[in-house]
Amino acid sequence: MAFKPLSALRRAFGMLWHAVDVSRRTFMNLLFLLFVIIVISIMSSGGVKPIGEKTALVLELKGDLVEQYQSSLEDTVLDSIGGDSKRSVRLRDLLRVLDAAAKDKHIGTVVLLLDQMNGGGLAQLREVGAALDRVKAAGKKVVAWGGTYDQKRYLIASHADEVYVHPMGMVLIEGFGGRRNYYRDALDKLGVTVNLIKVGTYKSFAEPYIANGPSEAAQEADSFLYNALWQDYTAQVEKNRKLPAGSVARWIETLPQQMEAAGGSAAQVALGAKLVDGIKTRDEIRAMLAKRGAWDEGIKSFRQVGYHDYLARHEARPFGDAVGVITASGNITEGTSGPGVVGGVTTANLIRQAREDEQVKAVVLRVDSPGGSAYGSELIRRELELTRAAGKPVVVSMGSVAASGGYWISMAADEVIADPATITGSIGVFTILPTAEKISDKLGIHTAGVTTTWLADAYNPLRPIDPRFSSLVQSSINHVYSEFTTKAAHARKTTPAKIDEVGQGRVWTGAQAKERGLVDRLGGYRDALASAAKRAKLGEDYRVAYIERPVSRIERFLNMMGASTAQAVNIQVKLGLMEAALPAGPVAQVAQDMAFLKDVADGRKPFAAVTHCLCGTP
Repeated sequence: MAFKPLSALRRAFGMLWHAVDVSRRTFMNLLFLLFVIIVISIMSSGGVKPIGEKTALVLELKGDLVEQYQSSLEDTVLDSIGGDSKRSVRLRDLLRVLDAAAKDKHIGTVVLLLDQMNGGGLAQLREVGAALDRVKAAGKKVVAWGGTYDQKRYLIASHADEVYVHPMGMVLIEGFGGRRNYYRDALDKLGVTVNLIKVGTYKSFAEPYIANGPSEAAQEADSFLYNALWQDYTAQVEKNRKLPAGSVARWIETLPQQMEAAGGSAAQVALGAKLVDGIKTRDEIRAMLAKRGAWDEGIKSFRQVGYHDYLARHEARPFGDAVGVITASGNITEGTSGPGVVGGVTTANLIRQAREDEQVKAVVLRVDSPGGSAYGSELIRRELELTRAAGKPVVVSMGSVAASGGYWISMAADEVIADPATITGSIGVFTILPTAEKISDKLGIHTAGVTTTWLADAYNPLRPIDPRFSSLVQSSINHVYSEFTTKAAHARKTTPAKIDEVGQGRVWTGAQAKERGLVDRLGGYRDALASAAKRAKLGEDYRVAYIERPVSRIERFLNMMGASTAQAVNIQVKLGLMEAALPAGPVAQVAQDMAFLKDVADGRKPFAAVTHCLCGTP
């Protein structure tokens, strides 16, 4: 009988497909069976185990302190089950846990274990510190223990009644500020010219591409900003630890001598400076807490409840009149986006969803963004304006950074509340147009052709920019700046000239912005919720509803295959299923700076008006 290769191939493929199909169904059935077993186990156990008297709430915080998760719920659950370190701690969850603990008669102590916490913005840290103060005001003890306290961890720890450090640990408070990379000479050697068109004396975002160091204006603004933030930080620490004013600065100045006198023991130096109350190992802390609290025979330690367990016990109510909260965290882009990026279309849709939800009576926009696309920012601002026009109050709560585009989206609110350490302002606009005509000359590349108008090839990266195009772009950037200052003046009930005086791309702390009329008052996230509820006449027993982008079908599929939401969005971008947003995540600074230039050169538009401050919390 003749061998038929196509028929054999079909049979082989059919057998393979059958095997895959059987494996898939078997896996799904086992997964469903596991789910049923878990549900039955929970139901038969009589529900959540009650918390006993003198229980300690142990907050072993791991990862970054963030406004919004950049991974999926599935990732979070799997991490918790597997015992892996969480990638991040969501601020709103931590505040909910601390406020619940303050009211819980069964919680006697809150224990802070901060070694694996990577920190967050200053405004976020201050929010946590204020929540710890509320716990203490309710009569609970707060105890902090760690090996290494960097200055962000220590700011939180300083709010504790007692701070302990490991014998081989340290407290490392360094101060604020730093250096940026400047690429003028490198780009000249490569033959790349960066044409900067901007409005704003202090708009220093693009200086690294056109200079070898900061301008005098940039140095003046940075010095004013960092010194104010540093004074605020040291004043907080000294107040919390009951130290004389100036103690932290004097401690840093004499640190080498103190280390030598202490035989190199950083823990002893911290104790001598009264930055900590004692030096203890982890087992000694455990024994101390067991002696003060209640013994749990099951775990052979003090009675305790963990962060995730306690959070699960205090989930928000799903129904009833609510204050809707929308988080705008990350760089602002024009289109759709996933977690960690503020898509203009995505966020505008969320605001419209809140406006059309009958149970949502007011909106709080939580802003933690250094800005980005002016157009994307305006899409968001306009939806907030329409929400106010529909009769729903809008309150902006500024996080660690709400500058440039982050300030733009804050301009359509009934009230703007900033933390004293918020970095805000940066009212300015720019665009950059890189060209590589020098590379063309070196390589002997020539560009020529026929166009029907001068504008058809006005911006060709292989040729010098046509002066007429530069003039056109400058006019557009001037117009965007005028829109920025006019809208800010209308929002702040002043004149564009007054806004221009405090604008020009200059950044301010929240306290400085308040003095200059750029925000209404100083406060935190809870203040914004309370203000929105009051304006909507909701009373004290209101619900908080977090309005977030729904997960798409393809993202659910990719989640099931093990990808996080952020990865799923990235996959969709690469496949062309979603518009690209700015890349998120930690990358090398030089690569990030060069990638920004590449994004501009590869853009689908001749130029884009950018409202970005290139700033972050120190």
